[in-house]
Amino acid sequence: MSENKRPPVLLTFGLHAHQPVGNFDHVFQEHLRDVYRPFLERAVEEGFLPLTLHLSGPLLDWMKGKSPEYLDLVGGLVADGKLELLLGGYYEPILPSLCREDRVEQVRWMREALRELFGVEAKGLWLAERVWEPDLAADLVDAGVEYVLVDDRHFVAAGFPREALHQPFRTESCGKSLGVFAIDERLRYLIPFQPPRDSVAYLRELRTSGRYLAVAADDIEKFGGWPGTLDWVYRRGWLQEFMRAMKEMERNGEVRISTFSEALSTLPSGGAAYLPSASYREMEEWALPTEAFLRLAELKETLGEEHFARGESPLIRGSHWRNFLVKYSEANRMHKKMLALSLLCRDRDNPQEARRALGRAQCNDAYWHGVFGGLYLRHIRDTVWRNLAEAEGLLRAGEDLRWERRDLDLDGHEELWVHSGDFSALVSPARGGALEELTLFRHGVNLANTLTRRREPYHALPERPEGDNGGPEAADGVGQGDEGDAGGTPSIHDLEEGLRFTELPPADLDERALFVDRVLPDDLLLEDYRNGRFQPIHSWAGVELKLLGAEEGVDPDESDALGNPSHWIEVCLGDDGPWGLEKRIRFSADGSLEVRYQWNPEVFPAHALFATELSLGEAAEVRAIPDTVAWRFPVSTFSKSERGFDETVQGESVTIRWPWAQGWGRVRVRRP
Repeated sequence: MSENKRPPVLLTFGLHAHQPVGNFDHVFQEHLRDVYRPFLERAVEEGFLPLTLHLSGPLLDWMKGKSPEYLDLVGGLVADGKLELLLGGYYEPILPSLCREDRVEQVRWMREALRELFGVEAKGLWLAERVWEPDLAADLVDAGVEYVLVDDRHFVAAGFPREALHQPFRTESCGKSLGVFAIDERLRYLIPFQPPRDSVAYLRELRTSGRYLAVAADDIEKFGGWPGTLDWVYRRGWLQEFMRAMKEMERNGEVRISTFSEALSTLPSGGAAYLPSASYREMEEWALPTEAFLRLAELKETLGEEHFARGESPLIRGSHWRNFLVKYSEANRMHKKMLALSLLCRDRDNPQEARRALGRAQCNDAYWHGVFGGLYLRHIRDTVWRNLAEAEGLLRAGEDLRWERRDLDLDGHEELWVHSGDFSALVSPARGGALEELTLFRHGVNLANTLTRRREPYHALPERPEGDNGGPEAADGVGQGDEGDAGGTPSIHDLEEGLRFTELPPADLDERALFVDRVLPDDLLLEDYRNGRFQPIHSWAGVELKLLGAEEGVDPDESDALGNPSHWIEVCLGDDGPWGLEKRIRFSADGSLEVRYQWNPEVFPAHALFATELSLGEAAEVRAIPDTVAWRFPVSTFSKSERGFDETVQGESVTIRWPWAQGWGRVRVRRP
């Protein structure tokens, strides 16, 4: 077929705009100024339309109050048929991580919002982080979705050749059929990081080879929000040049800019496709444990980039997204608490105020860690716990103090869940009776919301040739990324490859919680302790204590807001060893508590110290009886983000130490 007689390539151009629940207001403002508004304005000026846009619920909520004029711009384009809107889970959750009712409800919230704001019935869905699991198809159909966007690597991992993916496909679950588009990885890395001429050449290559669909869809933040892109995309003219090149191709009959709905209705189906559980490549690698991540990196280096460029990379994969819940216990606790409260909410007639708070707590960013993940960001985790506190406070309003045995985090070990109308706490006998959660509803905080300092893959030091002392160091202690060549600008993944630590940050011996108990030598220095450079004489951090009993009563010396004697519950735990440790945790109805210890003073030398460490995510009064000088230091993590390396103070470590020969001690904790 001659080039003139070939039909044009349908170019579907999708944009995903999102800010997590609880992100700083200035971040919303900056992205509106630098990315969201200028991109649409340039598209209108250049006639680069129709486009497809997904605005996440947190962004819609912010814009309704802070930038209604942007929503007016979107609404006008929608009314003129120049913008197609995509659904999603309203608060941008990882949909497969939710129970099925919650998946459908999240999408329904988005459908209702788009109908109310813009008067449209959206058909397609942006899948958060492109995390796909096969049973999702039926739930999306139940939510009224007609098609979904996933990465082309999802298809390649199922054995499809990339050259066969330039057409819509169908998948199904429980006999419910759903359209599927494969986002073109090559376009994702060309746009906007390489000159527009490279995209032109690729689209011509597709047309010449008889492939008539090009799916470009990615984060709109890459057009000015990622490091270096504001200058490249706008000031150096990449966006204007790209849009004009696409319009020139359209005038020449080589390309036609299209919506996904049009492509779905006009192009023949590629047939059935059953896709494995998958996400984008970097996400699957970030989900690996550190040692496995380094093994995969070594394998990739051995095979060479050429193999990955040919399309083998999805066959050599990282881990499942849910592995973040194994890798990071903090993510798992938030996730399992959310699931438990979601079930409780439905059991109690699903009050919508509590349901919305749970929906906000399902926002994905806090549950994973990578360049864009938010687990390491205190304000993002704090927001999840604040919404969980709001939901549970509404569901338990007026409840008496109670406790139950339940494997709340679903790891095969029972926890003790203590709760009232004012607080919720989780004691882990399998971790030496550590307190993994202490959420105070009125304050909207979890006092145990800290983060363990883990050894991450990017902490690895660069290998240096013998005699090389590393040269000048960056001011923040890390090496610098590549500048990129004159023909383009480096992507965020190019930049992160160039970042290296010059010295290893501290890592913890044990996962952080409240009341992690150890025996320490009396000559241990605080500096070694705070940096994790020590070995305890003995530790209960990973020892399972037996539940010896539980008691309830009232304290005549304490009273509640109504003047009634304060109700308390005390759980008693103990070990089977010669140490004779007995740990009694007494909770008052308002969430204040006292932990009483007894141990065998004759087991260890008199100069040994019994120590209990509290990793506090929020300010609290900690009183030791007998009084003693506590060790205190901030718990800081060093993580990689789109900005480089970030140091974040996650909380404060408070360690109470008594002479082992003393044989007993008490600690009281309350929120001021």
